[in-house]
Amino acid sequence: MNILSIISKKRDKKALTKEEIEYFINEYTKGNITDYQAAALVMAIYINGMNYEETTNLTIAMANSGEKLDLSDISKCIVDKHSSGGVGDKITLILMPIIASLNIPVAKMSGRGLGFTGGTADKLESIPGYKVDLSIDEFKQNVKDIGISLITSSLNLAPADKKIYALRDTIACTDNIPLIASSIMSKKIAAGANKILIDITCGNGAFMKDIKQAKELANTMVKIGNLAGREVRCVITNMDEPVGNAIGNSLEVIEAARALKGEMTEDVKEIILALGVQMIFMAGLTNDRLKAEMMIADSINSRKAYEKFKELIRKQGGDDSYIENTDRFTKAKYVIPVLSENSGHVKEIKTELIGNISVYLGAGRTKKEDSIDFSAGIMMNKKIGSYVEVGQPLAYVYANDEKKIDGAVKNLKESFVIDSKKVSKPKAILGTIA
Repeated sequence: MNILSIISKKRDKKALTKEEIEYFINEYTKGNITDYQAAALVMAIYINGMNYEETTNLTIAMANSGEKLDLSDISKCIVDKHSSGGVGDKITLILMPIIASLNIPVAKMSGRGLGFTGGTADKLESIPGYKVDLSIDEFKQNVKDIGISLITSSLNLAPADKKIYALRDTIACTDNIPLIASSIMSKKIAAGANKILIDITCGNGAFMKDIKQAKELANTMVKIGNLAGREVRCVITNMDEPVGNAIGNSLEVIEAARALKGEMTEDVKEIILALGVQMIFMAGLTNDRLKAEMMIADSINSRKAYEKFKELIRKQGGDDSYIENTDRFTKAKYVIPVLSENSGHVKEIKTELIGNISVYLGAGRTKKEDSIDFSAGIMMNKKIGSYVEVGQPLAYVYANDEKKIDGAVKNLKESFVIDSKKVSKPKAILGTIA
């Protein structure tokens, strides 16, 4: 067996065996296969595709390429939640304390932001003192002690995926269903969960731009899960506008804290209920949707979820007084309104552009080594379907660099499409696949 025969086989539209896929992953991870040879195979996969068995074998091989986390000593049922990324996506900060307050263990590793999508780890680090870099023993002990821990991974999880992901980016092979599905699922399997909920964001502010793509990705991941012995469910959420109102790290933490007190925008509420219900189903607490929704509502109304969030922050070294009084967070030096030049209804929001503007302001990073400005970002004042008059704010720019304000304001104005006709508010939930 050699890499040339594997490349030529996939080039000729033939299915690869489990052994051939494992050979490629093992040898590429060790450095025995060159990047140009790996690129040739990835391009052949991109063009000719993979069947479900091939995709599952690729997923398992990548999951086995590095360390794997064993969470079986915490619980027989570990439910993990992953988002495919978007703008203003603070759902993990709200949903995970709710789930933990229902006595479902939450052991979650979250990533940092890169590009126009934000990262949960960065948002948590905007809380003074909060430590995302814990040892695995500390991580597991926190879950045992209080039922929840949110960290960034210190393990070498799925290193083959890291190499292939970087390679895909350089050869324009990012938007491919088998490659995306195996990338997501390999990390989730290596992270130790046996039940996995995927929030697949879909729209102009997501990697999946249309519903057909999103459904195909969801079906692929569910089938991979079945073949790999994991229960996987997918909820497709709308990313044609930012989630909630806040975009930026401390701004999103503040919005999350208020949401846990019951102050939620309608889209956030829809997403929390849809994802939360599926997690409760997977944990086996109930199969009744109404009962599951009532459990979520009670967790919020009783402040159990809010108190769990504060407990998490204290446990990981953070100062929970910032959650009690969100005015304590450092404010951006400049808060500038973005005023509408037209009257009418917001017909469209260019969400990816808004995400890129927030990165430009310092709320995100374009390179891994970039530093984050925790107080920078954008606060939405109008969403799709809203009516706006000339001179009313569409959004607010939060900036610490005065030189960036004019450009951010100009581009934000261009992010909103105003129409004279009335526009319906979009649905937050586009589908559920299990």
